[in-house]
Amino acid sequence: MEAATANNVPHIEGECGGCLSCATCHVFVDPQWFEKTGEIDDIEDTMLEMTDVEREDNSRLSCQIVASQALDGLILYVPEPE
Repeated sequence: MEAATANNVPHIEGECGGCLSCATCHVFVDPQWFEKTGEIDDIEDTMLEMTDVEREDNSRLSCQIVASQALDGLILYVPEPE
């Protein structure tokens, strides 16, 4: 989320600054990368129900994906608002 907002990626707002309270950093994770992005906890799971674009099986809040060398090459898709 921080990289996206710093680089003006459209439709990634990060209004809460990564505090897991706004769901404005919703992304779709490429299926081959999804398991590598970590577990979705209960709070993120609840917040994913409040996104502007309908949640899918590969939805994550980008503020909850911890950047690491293991995610080098990670592919994320930003949903277009409806």
